[in-house]
Amino acid sequence: MSTSHQPPNEPLPEGVTLREHTYDGIQEYDQRLPNWWLFTFYGAILITLIYWFSWYDADVMRTDEASLEHAMQQIEAERLKSVGKLTDDAFWAMSKNQQLLAEGKAVYTTNCVVCHLPNLRGKEQGGIGESLANNTWLYGATPMDIYKVVMDGSPNKASGMQSWSGVLGPEKVSRVVAYVLSHHQADAQKQATLSSQ
Repeated sequence: MSTSHQPPNEPLPEGVTLREHTYDGIQEYDQRLPNWWLFTFYGAILITLIYWFSWYDADVMRTDEASLEHAMQQIEAERLKSVGKLTDDAFWAMSKNQQLLAEGKAVYTTNCVVCHLPNLRGKEQGGIGESLANNTWLYGATPMDIYKVVMDGSPNKASGMQSWSGVLGPEKVSRVVAYVLSHHQADAQKQATLSSQ
């Protein structure tokens, strides 16, 4: 490597200087990078920061796994909606589907919270409706029993719950039942205590 400075054979363009060192007979220009290159470089840095924030901090973007899971939940929700006959097993499957649970929670919040409270504890914590979060059920402990009570109302017409079939319809009632069941385990539900009222 030589550090001797040799002037160029041609005159330099205006605003261009040469660096002092020479390597293999080549001297470097010492000048500012072109604007288009700088805009591209700084733009790439900005896009990287926005992408990083969106992906890791703001949860705006979904991972491939989350997108796949969301799509599978939607497919399962549509499949469960198309089930003609409701069964206990169908209700337990619905109680694990996030899309159906979101629909059920919305219906519960609009119609049921007044009596059963947001945490489903009802009379246990000062509400007027029965607790839906324990394993003691007054009129049957299976999902179909719960569905029937919500649809037809409580057998105790004097002080029990009204029928919701005319207000909500079967689809919304099934979502609410699935939402209630999501706070229970199937095995514990099978061993639920039945009260005779």
